[in-house]
Amino acid sequence: MTHPLTNLEILRTGPLCLVEDLGRPGLAGQGVTASGAVDRASLVQGNRLLGNAACAAGLEVLLGGLEMRPDTAVFVAVTGAWCPITIDGTTAAFGSPVLVPAGAVLRLGATHRGLRSYLTVRGGLTPQGAFGGSWSTDTSSGIGPAPVQQGDRLPVGDPRALPPTVATLLPVTPTDEVTVGLTLGPRPESLGRSDRDALSRTRGTVSSDSNRVGIRLNGFQLSGTGHSRPSEAIPLGAVQAPPSGELIVFLADHPTTGGYPVIGVVDAADLDRLAQCVPGTGIRFRVRAPRQ
Repeated sequence: MTHPLTNLEILRTGPLCLVEDLGRPGLAGQGVTASGAVDRASLVQGNRLLGNAACAAGLEVLLGGLEMRPDTAVFVAVTGAWCPITIDGTTAAFGSPVLVPAGAVLRLGATHRGLRSYLTVRGGLTPQGAFGGSWSTDTSSGIGPAPVQQGDRLPVGDPRALPPTVATLLPVTPTDEVTVGLTLGPRPESLGRSDRDALSRTRGTVSSDSNRVGIRLNGFQLSGTGHSRPSEAIPLGAVQAPPSGELIVFLADHPTTGGYPVIGVVDAADLDRLAQCVPGTGIRFRVRAPRQ
């Protein structure tokens, strides 16, 4: 059976709307970061709701404001940060498969207690601009599809998919304070005992100067890390300590190398939570010694 070609016509985007999947790992040696959804768990959950492959591309919507209209009827799901959803003015469910009829307008309102919502569509998105086996937009390098703009028509892949693996989901629930795991290293000698103690006891805050490249944390004043060193590889979740006194937790669009000390790496599972933290959120580290 041949399925009719479906496009999502973008009527409005809000502050920032990007096509993202699970990224393009394995290219760091060529200077290409993995990129992909910063809240990977929410994207995967949306795809599971629709029976898509976990890596199918969807839309990462910053602070809501998306409006789109499909050519033909499509099933979609919205996950991540909660936002009100309507279809032609009628309220639709968050975290559950929803049918959007052909020509109907789906609207995502402003997010509540989180930053990024994910719109997945049965069949996944297949826009122009794929690179390295991924449709992810890298805001740092410009690799991948361009940021979504009003008037874009985004093609949808084959809607045949596997049965959904979850029936409904609750939205992410950011709190006023988040504790994340931090493994010291790969240069543990750059931290003295007082700095390690400060990491464990300090409550930092998320700066408004944060994005998909990294989250800046104010309030951590470490004494011995401000010098630069020869550039070396930076992994996802690396915590860099520049001389400005803040810390930077690198997210999906991070550089592949850097010269300031990397004092530790945040647990992968905690990066999804950090990606939803609004400016002013308190951050504490649960510090562990370097792995041997």
